[in-house]
Amino acid sequence: MDASKKAITQRIQNIINDETLNNLIPEIIDCFKEFPLSKNEFLVKKGEACRYFCFVESGILQYAVTASGQEKTTYLALRNGFASSLKSFLQQTPSPKNIKALSACKLWVLKINDFKYLIKNNKAFHQFYYNFIENQIFLIDDYRIDLLTLTPEERYNKLLVNEPKLLQEVPLHYLASFLGISTRHMSRIRKNIN
Repeated sequence: MDASKKAITQRIQNIINDETLNNLIPEIIDCFKEFPLSKNEFLVKKGEACRYFCFVESGILQYAVTASGQEKTTYLALRNGFASSLKSFLQQTPSPKNIKALSACKLWVLKINDFKYLIKNNKAFHQFYYNFIENQIFLIDDYRIDLLTLTPEERYNKLLVNEPKLLQEVPLHYLASFLGISTRHMSRIRKNIN
């Protein structure tokens, strides 16, 4: 097995967390196809139907919406993560957001027909998807609570502890937007901490 497929396999196994389903994972892996994205290229543009559910082998994807004429980062998909404009993908409706490569990305993608086939016919993929969605709900809930209860400095410090690589890999203005902080305020926070 090549390194790419091994990485997807390990990530799916970690999310499923049930060794009795490991024999069903090769069928899942066979459905993923390599899909490179260049820096600033879009996985999906607002208003278009999302065509893929993907595994990010390398690179960073930015989820963004426009509010009051400004681009706001809502999520950052990193190496070994999964990404999609999920509602748009599953329902084949216009995406409410852009998903763009902040750096060159090596993705592995599933098309909708393969995704639906696996959900219906592969118990391991069904369990993977259930666990994946559950984890995403937990992350979204934590993020919303943090926005309401933590100061900008506390949100930055939490990011520093939990995701230090983000601070090295993602440009400051994207991180500031993701944390709900102005770029200027973010610069002051970084200066005070360093």
